[in-house]
Amino acid sequence: MKKISILSLDGGGIRGIIPGVILTYIEKQLQKQDNSKQKIGDYFDFIAGTSTGGILACAYLMPNPDEQAKAHYSAEQAVQLYLQEGHDIFKENILDKIINPWSLVTEKYSAGTLEKNFKELFGHTLLSEFIKPCLITSYDITSRNAHFFTSADAKTNDIENFKVIDVARSTSAAPTYFEPARVQSVTGQIFNLIDGGVFANNPALCAYAEVRKLPFSRLLNDPKKPDAPSAKDMLILSIGTGTVKKPYHFNDLKNAGEIKWIEPIIDILMSGNSETVDYQLKQIYGTLSRKDEKDYYRLEPPLHEALSDMDNATGVNVEHLRQAGLLFVEKNQPLLDEIVKKILANQ
Repeated sequence: MKKISILSLDGGGIRGIIPGVILTYIEKQLQKQDNSKQKIGDYFDFIAGTSTGGILACAYLMPNPDEQAKAHYSAEQAVQLYLQEGHDIFKENILDKIINPWSLVTEKYSAGTLEKNFKELFGHTLLSEFIKPCLITSYDITSRNAHFFTSADAKTNDIENFKVIDVARSTSAAPTYFEPARVQSVTGQIFNLIDGGVFANNPALCAYAEVRKLPFSRLLNDPKKPDAPSAKDMLILSIGTGTVKKPYHFNDLKNAGEIKWIEPIIDILMSGNSETVDYQLKQIYGTLSRKDEKDYYRLEPPLHEALSDMDNATGVNVEHLRQAGLLFVEKNQPLLDEIVKKILANQ
């Protein structure tokens, strides 16, 4: 039996450029060794994403293009979208800075540009049309529970089926940055959703739980793929959006109130979740045989000169993020080539 290859992508706003650059290298190596023009979404059996990772997942899993959308995206095409459109999405006008300092009154950015881009990228495509199974995270602020967009459920239940533009909008509705997303399923049921990063900035463990129940031999039309796979049947590649180790000092926060805690608590929640999920998966894989335990990979690149702000899309910072991705590829080429070989071995 072949293993189920899983790609998991963290949240992190404009820092999504970093995993995008890394996956561009992986995609080119896959194509070269496979003598193929297939794209990154064709090589994985399952993709999970949160926030910016959820947007990338949507791009990678789009079906062949139609007149409404520009899909099916390669890793290189997807990262170019960030490089070209990031500044317009995270653009705060001068008046907003004056009447809404530190986003105390309303969200920092208008969702209009974001939604316009999603319409151009994804057209009228539905979640059920994705080329592979997926899990994309969000959180329902009305029913107060985690909401997972899964294409396997969308194919069998219209209540779980949504337009891809609404999936992308929901998973990226980061509190204080964008207003919550109000979206409808195909059946017309309304959901009020925010960024899945509030509970699963690293969605790799959510992906593991979802994959455990899926009948992959049927979903992928491949009898060599196991149904309801366990950890030993999975090859997991989990990619972060840059290590954030900004220290917060006791004297700065010992008398802090709600306003002063807003920035650090969001940063700590996201980083803490990503690190915890990595710890949990390492423990799971540590119980396997020596061969199988090496099939979990966590890539967390250093930011180097790039700033950690999720919304810093200045030309200088965008280039620094791209360079951080390229530097990680340069310094970890043998590891990435090892991952490529394992992906191809389980095709």
